[in-house]
Amino acid sequence: MVFPVIGGDGKPTGYEIENSLRVNHGDSPFLSRSISSTGNERTATVSVWVKRALFGTEHTIFSNKISSAGSNCFKFVFFNDDELSIQIGTTGNSNTTLTTNRKFRDPSAWYHLMAVIDTTQSTSSNRVRIYVNGEEETSFSSTEYPSQNADMRISNSSFPHTIGEDPRDNTHFNGYLSEMYFIDGTALTPSSFGETDDNGVWIPKDAKDDLTFGTNGFYMEFKQTGTSQNSSGIGADTSGNDNHFAVTNLAATDVTIDTPTNNFCTLNPLHKSTSDVVLSEGNLKLVSGYSSGWQHAAGTMAVKNGKWYWEAKALNVAATDKTSIGVVEFDTDGVNFINNTNKDIINQNTAGITGHGAGVGSYTYAQGDIINVAMDMDNNKIYYGKNGTYFGNLNPAAGSGSTTQTVNNSRFSVPVVGGYGDSSWEMNFGVPQFSISSGNADANGYGNFEYAVPSGFYSLCTKNLAEYG
Repeated sequence: MVFPVIGGDGKPTGYEIENSLRVNHGDSPFLSRSISSTGNERTATVSVWVKRALFGTEHTIFSNKISSAGSNCFKFVFFNDDELSIQIGTTGNSNTTLTTNRKFRDPSAWYHLMAVIDTTQSTSSNRVRIYVNGEEETSFSSTEYPSQNADMRISNSSFPHTIGEDPRDNTHFNGYLSEMYFIDGTALTPSSFGETDDNGVWIPKDAKDDLTFGTNGFYMEFKQTGTSQNSSGIGADTSGNDNHFAVTNLAATDVTIDTPTNNFCTLNPLHKSTSDVVLSEGNLKLVSGYSSGWQHAAGTMAVKNGKWYWEAKALNVAATDKTSIGVVEFDTDGVNFINNTNKDIINQNTAGITGHGAGVGSYTYAQGDIINVAMDMDNNKIYYGKNGTYFGNLNPAAGSGSTTQTVNNSRFSVPVVGGYGDSSWEMNFGVPQFSISSGNADANGYGNFEYAVPSGFYSLCTKNLAEYG
């Protein structure tokens, strides 16, 4: 699975998505709207971009259900084995299920997903369809198609529309949602929402003005940060229908700039020490519940040239719960990590630093401090600071100061954080999980950091990677 690397070329429409919604299933978050008037029960389209953050458990993207038991209604969902599925119940209580054989397990990828329903079709396999990145899925582990002209519970006033949750099964989405459409009464194809660029990558296009949304149709851009059910809320519908959604367990910090047209680095749930390392908040928070020993997780984006900046907020930095931050190298030839996440990173004379309440050498930090990391792959150096001031006489912008911190640009390197015992971090690769009081972007205008980005350094995102990586 290739995530979109969108630069200045190969982009037919120049359309940019500005925001996404970060959904952390541990918070039981969702958006919901009661439907006052039943719409079209035979034809509908759901289009959404998603970036997954956790695998191996059920994650509901969109549903039309109630919390009490009863016959199935509409659900678009990743199942426990990471297959994508549509489940729909008809008014006659028969069920429709379409589940892919394909599994979706890339935490760095933005996927464009579509669920298309049209029971008026004479061919059964045309009545329910799944598309991923512009291509129709044709290999399924289960197929139960509805009868022709069956009324499906996809826009029924007896059931609320819910984004990010199945109210009956209490399963939530985990990851990022962006550019979400529900079209009530029309079965559309992927060309309505996206196109292929000159590099063969599926990318979004501006679709809103060309669509007829229908009675219960909506368009979620996730640009607002309020918690009320109105045009200023996180669940604001900008289709023109004003079908705004109520907000549950979501906050302004959950509206992010990590999007399909500029994908940011996160921590990688597939590259961590053990299952004792728990990632959450869109893979931007790490908690190590390990009773002893060093545990870490690495980032999703690797570089071997360019200059890169990120921040990390240290938590639980007691004498018995040390934290560490740095980089780890890996060999792309065999996809084997040369330095695993517990090796060398805890040695402040190689490519990382450690800290606890008492401090370690000149690199002293404690709980609540924000660590600044400036990694210069062009000159094989890495600089660390605390709360905007670099340790010692280091100056990453000038490339000066005495430092024994080095990196090796003969191999790719990825950010790594972790620690010893019950340690934790909150990461900011340009999309903060924690509140930012000042707000600083890099020279290209990307990212949102607490402290100024050193001149010549950039946030780890696909637009910058396309230019400098």
